[in-house]
Amino acid sequence: MRDVVKVFKALSDSNRVRILKMLEVRPLCVCEITRILNLATSTVSKHLSILRDVDFILDHKEGKWVTYSLNREGTSIYVEKLLPLVSEWLADEKTVLEDQQKIRDFSKDNLCEI
Repeated sequence: MRDVVKVFKALSDSNRVRILKMLEVRPLCVCEITRILNLATSTVSKHLSILRDVDFILDHKEGKWVTYSLNREGTSIYVEKLLPLVSEWLADEKTVLEDQQKIRDFSKDNLCEI
């Protein structure tokens, strides 16, 4: 039961749901997510850690950046069932649409500094 509770807790925060919806567009680095959510980097990192801990997302080093992407081949049965549902949800939500448009407009080369 502990695993399913962790998964639903991960989905219980609007910023984490927004992150999942943003990652539907393309993999993103922390600085891109931070810019779109207008949150502190440490806060975004905490959200990403929670999503990664329950297998919703993966992280990998890509050049100068750590990039996050949806875990479409998750090992958790809960994530395997829920991620497609999350993808269907909120398709017409104004905030989600605005976030996704910003992703299309941004380039991490212009946003992120090392």
